[in-house]
Amino acid sequence: MDSAPTKDLSRWALLSIATALVTIALKTTAWQITGSVGLLSDAAESLVNLVAAIVAFIALRVAARPADDDHNFGHAKSEYFSAVIEGVMIVVAAGVIIYTAVDRLLNPRELESIGIGLGISVVASVFNGVVAWLLIRAGRRHRSITLEADGKHLLTDVWTTAGVVVGVALVALTGWLPLDPLIAIGVAINILVVGYLLIKRSTAGLMDTALGDDDLARIDEVLEKFRADSAPEPVEFHDIRTRESGPVRFLQLHMLVPGAWSVQRGHDAAEVVEAALRDAVEGLVVTVHLEPIEDPRAYESWRR
Repeated sequence: MDSAPTKDLSRWALLSIATALVTIALKTTAWQITGSVGLLSDAAESLVNLVAAIVAFIALRVAARPADDDHNFGHAKSEYFSAVIEGVMIVVAAGVIIYTAVDRLLNPRELESIGIGLGISVVASVFNGVVAWLLIRAGRRHRSITLEADGKHLLTDVWTTAGVVVGVALVALTGWLPLDPLIAIGVAINILVVGYLLIKRSTAGLMDTALGDDDLARIDEVLEKFRADSAPEPVEFHDIRTRESGPVRFLQLHMLVPGAWSVQRGHDAAEVVEAALRDAVEGLVVTVHLEPIEDPRAYESWRR
């Protein structure tokens, strides 16, 4: 069985940390200038982004460690813990926004220097949007749920800013002060949905969920080809199990071959199957258990 090393992707988290620091400074300035509760909630979310980015950095450093005596399958699953924390932080940010917005809804306050404040927020949002796109793209390319979660977290910040800017601009145009906190509450609800979906996906990984339909279809295609090409000495496969651990995917199966085959011949055949499966599914770690095809016990399955 070949090990699939996990790349050190922590440099991307450093980019996220730097982005959070810059946007905190910009959005705090925008809030102080205008006095908008929407902009205050926006700045608060950026503070949450900073904490989440630091957690992501630590998780990615741990995930890149090679397998050892205490963690025989590597440390890739640490990414799921980070993504769960990211999801929780998103929910916390939404809660802070709603709390602050309700308080301002009950206690309206005139806004000041709106144009300058909105301009600063837009600059911060553009910065966040670019980095979010880079993180999501890198996360999908490297199959890192931590990077993808961090990118989506930043993307929620972009939507927050967009909603806040619209709200504050409408307040300036209409003079109706409740619009500012109402827009903030609407954005917070959207953020709650993003946080929930992220937590759901992360916990699924922690529960060793099977691979997706596309990966399973590629695996079945490879095995079916070996079945078809095995005549006149039949080869069969069963008891197929899969799971995901961050960017690494695991597959174990039983390979049934003629009992008269030598150990060497069976081993060589299994090596060919493993290589074909790894070529078909990126980051796949394969374990093949050989059994004699004539033995009824070879057909027992874990599904009982």
